Amino acid sequence: MSKVALKSSHIYLDSELVQTIFETIHYAYVEYVAERNTLMITPVSSQWFIKMYEKPTQFLLKDRNLKGDKTLNIREILIDNDIEDSNRDLEFEVIEKTKLIKVKM
Repeated sequence: MSKVALKSSHIYLDSELVQTIFETIHYAYVEYVAERNTLMITPVSSQWFIKMYEKPTQFLLKDRNLKGDKTLNIREILIDNDIEDSNRDLEFEVIEKTKLIKVKM
């Protein structure tokens, strides 16, 4: 499996990626940008994200296993934006400076 995947309406994040971006934070802000078909994911500690996106949704990062993999339940975003919900690996870009994960949907 890729470091980022969609499975059963959940975004799966690899433990290495979680450690790099979220460290000890258990909540993420998520915003879907329809024009770019991109899901933006960042820790809730990212104050710039709130200024850039008016109302990002806050999600709990759920533990998947002892290795440290986490998931985000994005079913609502998939339905609201009519996004294909088949299980698949997803292309993504990490911007470590701002602790942002851009996921191509």
